[in-house]
Amino acid sequence: MKKPVLVIMAAGMGSRFGGLKQIEPVGDKGEIILDFSLYDAVMAGFKKVIFIIKKENEEAFRALIDEKAGKHIDVEYAFQCLDDLPCGYSVPEGRQKPWGTAHAVLAARKLADGPIAVINADDYYGPGAFQSIYDFLEKAEDTDKYQFCMVGYKIENTLTENGHVSRGVCQMSDDGMLTKITERTKIQWQDDKIVYTEDDGATWTELPRGTIVSMNFWGFTPAMMKEMERRFPAFLDKALNENPMKGEYFLPGVVDELIQEGKADVKVLKSMDRWYGVTYKEDKESVVCALRSMKDKGEYPEILWR
Repeated sequence: MKKPVLVIMAAGMGSRFGGLKQIEPVGDKGEIILDFSLYDAVMAGFKKVIFIIKKENEEAFRALIDEKAGKHIDVEYAFQCLDDLPCGYSVPEGRQKPWGTAHAVLAARKLADGPIAVINADDYYGPGAFQSIYDFLEKAEDTDKYQFCMVGYKIENTLTENGHVSRGVCQMSDDGMLTKITERTKIQWQDDKIVYTEDDGATWTELPRGTIVSMNFWGFTPAMMKEMERRFPAFLDKALNENPMKGEYFLPGVVDELIQEGKADVKVLKSMDRWYGVTYKEDKESVVCALRSMKDKGEYPEILWR
């Protein structure tokens, strides 16, 4: 079997953060969040990583990655392009927004021919998550259903004090299999409660602590790439008719379709780690302090890459 490959989605510009947040230093040695994720990935056993980026950001990424982590793991780049569409489709006039996370991962379809783990570039996931997903993918073989996995986090461990976040809220069977995932785009703290809104704050619904959510850390056999490619035209038909400027092809949406159709089993690998990320500029200080503390405890070396 081919060894698992890490695919990192890094094409977003971070509109709420106000810049290219994926390459914002958060460590006292100039590290970015990606450095810690790549370190954890190397320690877990990953030998190759594919970055999904915008072509215009290639030089900036290479400057940060190639001479550091790139000396310890094979690095390749794929480019998410707005006009990377099936034959017969074209970009609506005036559209600038990318087509979403499933479209981003499809950009790696010519470079990834084995099992893949998928993460966001600007999220810290914790070393245990990388080890769990690598171990799963190393043994995963499709049977009468695709054998996928997802790292799940407790909702209270994934929130920021500085605004709302988007999370995939998970429902699971008693044996830890994902049964449904629902994308909630505005989840936040409200006093000591966790709530979300679907009508711009007119009404709020509480989410219990302990609710498992997705942070877009997925493990897929090669079948997933083929399914995303096959389903993309149907998404485009709907999006171009209903929301041509902003419709997005979401990775969790494809996973949920496959579950509901009985085509995929998705094992939820629960993580007790706390998520860290810079969704807003105000988040940066807490991330810097948390990573410094992990170094002080010996969880990471003082200098990640030598």
